Amino acid sequence: MEINLADYGIELSKSQVLENSKKRVVVGMSGGVDSSVTAALCKMMGFETIGIFMRNWEEIDESGRCSGERDYQDVIQVCEKLEIPYYAINFSKDYHEEVFADFLAEYSQGHTPNPDILCNREIKFKAFFKYARSLGADFLATGHYCQIDNSTGRSVLSKGRDANKDQSYFLYAIDPNVLNHVLFPIGHLEKAQVRELATMLELATSEKKDSTGICFIGERNFKVFLSNYIASTRGPFVHIDSQKQVGRHDGHCFYTMGQRKGLGLGGPGGPWFVVDKDPATNTVFVAEGEDHPALYAQSLEAQELNWFDEVELPFRCQAKIRYRQQDQACLVELSDNGGVRVTFDSPQRAIAIRQSVVFYQKNRCLGGGIITQKLP
Repeated sequence: MEINLADYGIELSKSQVLENSKKRVVVGMSGGVDSSVTAALCKMMGFETIGIFMRNWEEIDESGRCSGERDYQDVIQVCEKLEIPYYAINFSKDYHEEVFADFLAEYSQGHTPNPDILCNREIKFKAFFKYARSLGADFLATGHYCQIDNSTGRSVLSKGRDANKDQSYFLYAIDPNVLNHVLFPIGHLEKAQVRELATMLELATSEKKDSTGICFIGERNFKVFLSNYIASTRGPFVHIDSQKQVGRHDGHCFYTMGQRKGLGLGGPGGPWFVVDKDPATNTVFVAEGEDHPALYAQSLEAQELNWFDEVELPFRCQAKIRYRQQDQACLVELSDNGGVRVTFDSPQRAIAIRQSVVFYQKNRCLGGGIITQKLP
């Protein structure tokens, strides 16, 4: 079927298509609809396009097959339909050393890390990027719902057009220099348009369900998965106000700030929430009610900062402390130990240590950092 790219916001002259034909693009393909359409658009824009399937996690499922094999078969079908070459490369060792080991270490210490952010920084836009460049690629293309803003003369990460799918939060930590050689072909599209294109192109993944959750856990019970790697040690649930024990838990590492489900606590009062933890004593502090003050904090400190745009502290912007959160107005200023102190206009609920705070000026992602402590 003939598709007019202009109908999907891509305006290319014949000379631009010809110029693109001199450039090679490696597409990171996951076996999902987003990366499938990404590969299709790269080819339609004239690029020499190569599809590469990354194996980041190897596990045998209940049928005795590698869990990623089904996804690779989908990649093969899409690439053969598009008539582009495809390969698979195994980054499982890198992933285990650079992402999973850190994930386990952080949870063991009672923190709540975000392995998807680390995977983007260390695997997709570092190890895989280097591999793509070794193949002579001018660009690495991925199916992330992000855009690149070049209006100031430098490449800056920007939000995807589809607010419900924007993934800039997960990419804030990648090397800013990499953006000069990255394409996000679907970043200016709505998810419905991506599905529409996949259907029109008769791609095998057009109706494939989106993957959810952390890649190596998927839709399994998180607590059960984690207990395979971290020994459970029972300890007390302690009421944050009375300091009295109100129950027993299976180990502090299995709980995170603001958690309500799975606590096993009842009583005549409101619902219980996790509000703090003490890993040294294996204590999980809880409080009753969604609006308990212990759930909130006005400020936080962040370290391990990464900036896409030049910033001069202090400055005001918007920020979010979790992926699905609405942008929150705040002041960012230098902290005493070289990080930043972020003070929000409104108190923030369930700030979690080792999660990320990401900064925005409207749609431009300025950068972000790792939360190291919450402050009054």
